[in-house]
Order: sequence, then structure tokens, then C-alpha cells
Amino acid sequence: MADRKPIESWLTDMDGVLIHEGVPIPGADSFLKKLRESGRPFLVLTNNSIYTPRDLHARLRRMGLEVPIENIWTSALATARFLDDQRPDGSAYVIGEAGLTTALHDIGYILTDHEPDYVVLGETRTYSFEAMTKAVRLINDGARFICTNPDETGPSVEGPLPATGAVAALITKATGKQPYFAGKPNPLMMRTGLNAIGAHSETSAMIGDRMDTDVLAGMEAGMQTFLVLTGLTRPEDVDGFPYRPSKVVDSIADLVDRI
Repeated sequence: MADRKPIESWLTDMDGVLIHEGVPIPGADSFLKKLRESGRPFLVLTNNSIYTPRDLHARLRRMGLEVPIENIWTSALATARFLDDQRPDGSAYVIGEAGLTTALHDIGYILTDHEPDYVVLGETRTYSFEAMTKAVRLINDGARFICTNPDETGPSVEGPLPATGAVAALITKATGKQPYFAGKPNPLMMRTGLNAIGAHSETSAMIGDRMDTDVLAGMEAGMQTFLVLTGLTRPEDVDGFPYRPSKVVDSIADLVDRI
């Protein structure tokens, strides 16, 4: 592998890297503490668009993990940044929770079901047939279709739940229109995040537990990538992909000394 520049900025996924089923993964607190003390730019990322950064800051704090609000980057924020760049002061019909609606309000978007520029689909625990029907009709009438992330299922204590990607497939089947996904593995989420903290891809690293989202997005954004084995990916899974992370480590604890 060609020599890479020293890592000056860190991006890390949340679920499977820092926490697992609401419990901190050993080493996560030490990693975050060292990042804060180092003064290096960093972001904690999540494809989940339900919560605002303030919500996630509070949830992580209750678990004993301190992540400043400005160091949290969600697919909702990436979606809002994308829409603000594409069509400033536009309008959208939104299916989602506070994380998404707040992000769109903050960029000056009008949320409406009357001739919106976009239909924006995000994560929610209360997908309704009425809302999906309205989305289908608005898209058929010319609204552009945007999704926060392509994840097809989400976790719950009872088991997997249908998530944004699954609902997007239903709407696509009904309209014939494919959405644009702003979240991982789209490297757009990485690049908008790097821009938010003034970092550069050639001196940044992405840590994740999934080859098909975290590692792929980091690699396509030009960053070094670290795969941890505390989430969904097993060591034997890695060779099944046509690309590889820069390095595979057991957990976030193995990267504390890299900061």
C-alpha cells in the first residue's frame, strides 16, 4: 500500500463501533476522550435520521460517552446540506422525525404537501400508509425523490424493523422513480462531514463496522478506513468484498494509540 499522510482527523460510525445495543463498547470512552484532548477534528456519524445531534449528545452522555453536539453528523444533516446546495430555500414533503424536520427547518426549507420541490423520506417508527400514498402522488406530480439513507432494516429490542430503504423500495415500485440517497455509502455524507469540520480526506480516517456502508463510503471519499469487528462484519466476511479496508482491528480500543 502506498504511504499515506498522517491521520489528522477522524470520522467514526456510532452503532457497532462506539456502542452496541445501548451499551458502550470497551475502549470507546478512552478513544473519545483522547480525541477531545488532542484537539483533532472528529465526527461521530450515523445513518439514523430520527434524532437531532442534541438528542444524540444526550443519549450518548447517559451511556457515559461525551461527544459534543458539533461533533455529531447524521444522514439528516447530510441530506439538508445537499438540498441547500441543490435548491436553496426550497420546499419538501417530509416523512420522518425531528432529526430530519429540524435539519430542513434550519436551512430555511418550507415543509409542505402543496407542490413541494422534493419528497424527502427518512427514518420513523410510525410509517403510515396515508403518508406513503401522499408521497407517491407528489412524486408522480413531479416532486424529486430524496432519501436520507438506504438501510433496509433497523434494530429494535423485538427484532429488525423495516427502515428507510425498504419503504423507499415500495415508493419506487409505485412510481417508477429511484430516490437519491444522501447517507452512507454515498461518499457525499463523508465529504459534507469533512467540510463541516474543515478536514481533508487525504489526512482523515473512517472507522466502521460494515464493509458495505462505512468502509465503502470512506474509501470512495479518499480516506483511510478501519474496520472493527464489534458490529455486523465478521473476519471471514471481508474477503467476500471486491475492496478492502486499510486495516482490520478487533475494536475501537485498538485505535486509541493511533490518535
